Amino acid sequence: MVNTAVDLCGIRLSNPVIAASGTFGYGEDFARLYDLNCLGSFSFKGTTREPREGNRTPRIADCPAGMLNAVGLQNPGIDKVISEELPKIASFFKKPVMANVSGFSVDEYVAICEALDSQPQVGWVEVNISCPNVHGGGMAFGTSCAGAAEVTRAVRKVTTKPLIVKLSPNVTDITEVARACEGEGADGLSLINTLLGMRLDLKTRRPVLRNTTGGLSGPAVFPVALRMVYQVYETVGIPLVGIGGISSARDVLEMMLAGATAVQVGSANLVSPFACPDIIAALPGVMAEYGIKDLNDIIGGAHAWERM
Repeated sequence: MVNTAVDLCGIRLSNPVIAASGTFGYGEDFARLYDLNCLGSFSFKGTTREPREGNRTPRIADCPAGMLNAVGLQNPGIDKVISEELPKIASFFKKPVMANVSGFSVDEYVAICEALDSQPQVGWVEVNISCPNVHGGGMAFGTSCAGAAEVTRAVRKVTTKPLIVKLSPNVTDITEVARACEGEGADGLSLINTLLGMRLDLKTRRPVLRNTTGGLSGPAVFPVALRMVYQVYETVGIPLVGIGGISSARDVLEMMLAGATAVQVGSANLVSPFACPDIIAALPGVMAEYGIKDLNDIIGGAHAWERM
């Protein structure tokens, strides 16, 4: 018997697999296919104060070993999320859910987090300061220590929920931003969001995406995400959620060895809607293969050799 349970910022997860925001909506479509309670949790779609239709199409492009997206935070707005989506989630998901919050100003982040603080279904607030697909918000805060600190400090004052800040890889040194967030009261960090990229259409000689650029995700970004989790683990003392190209139980173990307490699975859900339950089902067998009895024993385990 192996133990897959972990503790993320004071909340127990039966396993470390969390479906990532941006690929899982509010869970309803996936709940028609399988019991979502097998998940550790899921992070619902990035939510803004006002409804957003997102960017104009085309906003998805294929890439070798991944994909580009420039969806642009399409969502119904915080009022409808609270009045309609959260009650639906409560009907099919009996565990705490992660609320992904996006904004275009500090005041917007504060208003959304304050509204979510009283919602019993919400376990963690995941503040996204790293979306590369909108203009004037998101990544504008996450690419500077001052901006990241400002948002974290303001949100910390209005929420009693565990606060997880989602970091951008599109920076010179992600460890500096991580330290800034920790210093202003973040309980944990999610990393990484997508890498900025683009594709060109050889026939039209124009960008494939209407937004010109988009966020690269999928297996291609896994080594980058792994490196950044490894670096940030050595810099901060708060739990990390590893994100980026995870598509197998072995990827989960590798990310946890780098320093992640839990992981999020994103693009793999678009390849197969059963990606998360398949990874969870395979996890005990792969743990046994590598002689791992308790996942908690391997968190940050790859760093031990440096102290030998």
